Amino acid sequence: MKKALSLISLFLLTATFALAQVSFNVAYKRVSPTEIDIVFTGKADRGWHIYSNGFGDGGPTQAEFSTDAKSGVELVGTLKPGAGEKKIHDPIFEMDVRMFEGTATFTQRVRLTEKNYNLKGYLTYGACNDQNCLPPTSVDCSLSGTDGPAAATPSSDNKTAIAAEAQKNAKPQTPDEAQALVAAAADSLQADTLMAVAMQQEADADELAQWYSPVTDELKAFGENNDYANMSLWYIFLLGFLGGLVALFTPCVWPIIPMTVSFFLKRSESKARGLRDAITYGISIVVIYVALGLLITAIFGANALNDLSTNAIFNMLFFLMLVVFAASFLGGFEITLPSSWSNAVDKKSESATGLLSIFLMAFTLALVSFSCTGPIIGFLLVEVSTSGGTALAPTIGMLGFAIALALPFTLFALFPTWLKSAPRSGGWMNTIKVVLGFLELAFALKFFSVADLAYGWHLLDRETFLALWIVIFALLGFYLLGLIKFPHDDPDERQTSVPRFFLALASIAFAVYMVPGLWGAPCKAVSAFAPPMSTQDFNLNEGQNVEAKFTDYEKGMAYAKLTGKPVMVDFTGFGCVNCRKMEMAVWSDRRVRKLLTGDYVLISLYVDDKTRLPEPIEVQENGKTTTLRTVGDRWSYLQRSKFGAQTQPFYVLLNQKGMPLGRSYSYDEDVDKYVDFLQKGLEQFRKQ
Repeated sequence: MKKALSLISLFLLTATFALAQVSFNVAYKRVSPTEIDIVFTGKADRGWHIYSNGFGDGGPTQAEFSTDAKSGVELVGTLKPGAGEKKIHDPIFEMDVRMFEGTATFTQRVRLTEKNYNLKGYLTYGACNDQNCLPPTSVDCSLSGTDGPAAATPSSDNKTAIAAEAQKNAKPQTPDEAQALVAAAADSLQADTLMAVAMQQEADADELAQWYSPVTDELKAFGENNDYANMSLWYIFLLGFLGGLVALFTPCVWPIIPMTVSFFLKRSESKARGLRDAITYGISIVVIYVALGLLITAIFGANALNDLSTNAIFNMLFFLMLVVFAASFLGGFEITLPSSWSNAVDKKSESATGLLSIFLMAFTLALVSFSCTGPIIGFLLVEVSTSGGTALAPTIGMLGFAIALALPFTLFALFPTWLKSAPRSGGWMNTIKVVLGFLELAFALKFFSVADLAYGWHLLDRETFLALWIVIFALLGFYLLGLIKFPHDDPDERQTSVPRFFLALASIAFAVYMVPGLWGAPCKAVSAFAPPMSTQDFNLNEGQNVEAKFTDYEKGMAYAKLTGKPVMVDFTGFGCVNCRKMEMAVWSDRRVRKLLTGDYVLISLYVDDKTRLPEPIEVQENGKTTTLRTVGDRWSYLQRSKFGAQTQPFYVLLNQKGMPLGRSYSYDEDVDKYVDFLQKGLEQFRKQ
């Protein structure tokens, strides 16, 4: 059982950050005058396999063919796997699956039903090796032509039905003309949506094009806003450093420190060499963990991290991973890597000499301490990788973690007398693990909430989230007071120490603080994690919070034109922690609320909204064709193409023509600065 849980936990951790070298190409084969085969051929690196289809639900991602749009064409049957398919029993999912190793081929046959035909579709597939898995990945295909069969002559019996169908599907000429006009003026920028606004608001094509025209140069003229990026990196570093300090005081790390330092000082011929070895050991720890951060940085870019942060599958994976880690810290089981790994590295370090042996000793520490550090590292990497911002976040976070973890090995080597005054191992270390278990359980709900918000499930609205947090932190307080026991706790311990008492007091007080939130109180201390106030079903504080009238850019701009007001565009996200902080800490201020609700038209655009567009939109970006399939895709593309930004929160003030009224604004909870930002934009608008 322990071995199975270890493998599952390791899989959950590594699957988040691994990327296989899997590539697909698409070919089209005419098999008859009216039938065409769409052939997907995939190549996977050695050790990786691509899953086929035709096995039961509840397992890995199966290959599947879907369409975004089709006319004059119909699918013939389902996606068919090619030669080389293998059937094996997967021990992770405990079921029989079908897969390909090396090369995979899938064929989808289509039948042409009209002379002019068009199809846009995609293959979804999954791939894994023995340790890592890819997220569900899609491969686009496109098929069009004018060589389909001629339309059949209708018989007298079905002429009436065909005429009725044609009348039902008929479109007036005016929208077509408007679409052509807007498409010509706005280039490739979402002509269908612009056309709808033009028809409703009678705006001319030039004005519509201005709404979408890039304004990056104009924003630069007002001055760049880099404060948030710099602060974010420091925050990530400090978060990693704090995680490293916590890891130090766990049963897997703290007892090793005096033994390791004593080993270096005793085995060396001189104190100077012992000191050098200890410092090298500390540097090796930093190198190992920073290398892990660099690996994550190399795998993911800023766009991929943003997609990852709101992907339902990955957020549910993070939720389950943190629940497993919490159960481990609470004493349910031990998460350990295979002992053969640490034994092999340990033997290698004994046979090696010089700096290599010290590096291998540090690597052994990383392996044997995984049961305690793994959940902390997993939470840290998940948190910094899904909080938006720079793609360097995992590297910076691991740097902070590694420095904190390596620091005592170096300090105790410099000042060996400090070892005598260092606290001894004991039950207090298990208390730290249990407290971490409660905290990981609480933070796990955040990731469930992100998926719930992005996909509109409404399973974890604000009051439900707060109720669960109230219970978790109340139970944590009861545990610290000795009212609850877990498997690794000393059953004979009855006395509560003073530090435990104050921690229990803080935890229970925090739980009580959140109680008014069940009736709509702001609870600003948890605003970064709880769902937004708009999900609150029962709110006695209604009217005191700012909510955008528009979540659609075109409708908001059209409304601003009719009312003669400037616009504030708020690029936000359901899973954006700092967006919730700004809304609770800044937007709730009376001065800000008055400006946003009275002087501006507020448009909030959620870049992680998973609502499907009526039809996919293809745009040109960086010389490549990008397909926008969801509402969030559209707003994310707008932020990148018009404003040259991709992090949230991102606030920009515009006039009715879509031109900026000042510099942009990112995360900064200084209310006075935000008021000044809004007032300067208003002054600029009035001058114009």
